[in-house]
Amino acid sequence: MIQIFLLIALLHLTACNQPETSAAFMSATALAGDEPLDQELEAELSEAALQDTVVKTEVEWRRQLTPEQYYVLRQEGTEPPFKNKYNSNKKKGTYYCGACGNPLFSSATKFESGTGWPSFYAPIARKQIKAVEDRSFPGEVRTEVECARCGSHIGHVFEDGPKPTGLRYCLNSAALDFREKK
Repeated sequence: MIQIFLLIALLHLTACNQPETSAAFMSATALAGDEPLDQELEAELSEAALQDTVVKTEVEWRRQLTPEQYYVLRQEGTEPPFKNKYNSNKKKGTYYCGACGNPLFSSATKFESGTGWPSFYAPIARKQIKAVEDRSFPGEVRTEVECARCGSHIGHVFEDGPKPTGLRYCLNSAALDFREKK
């Protein structure tokens, strides 16, 4: 039990332990970079889609999600680095919230960060996610990334990413559902 706790603590400290994220995150409004959004995705990003907030009990979430998804999405856990589904994914498409299906990130903004988790420099649209101050480790302040539709934990954002935003959204594969663009 102690070994598991130490492993989880080590993962949190080494995985995404970067300088504190500040106003740069809050002011970043970049859209999904180089490729235009297709019509289907544009429709999903309408204001009406986000107004359909998903609210479920924890019992309902446990029934819907796998144990790993529940741990990451609902209990704000972190999956192991390099041994996750989307870290090395190079296919073109869209990454959706694994809990509610909200479109979050495009493969156009995905980059290799070397951290072992899928990393992006911008969300599809700022309104798809929300930033929450994370003080879960004493003496450390991070910015947690949640799905704006269901409030599920997706990962964290840091100020060490590439241009044009300078941000790195360090996400958990277990929190995402990838749909390849045909």
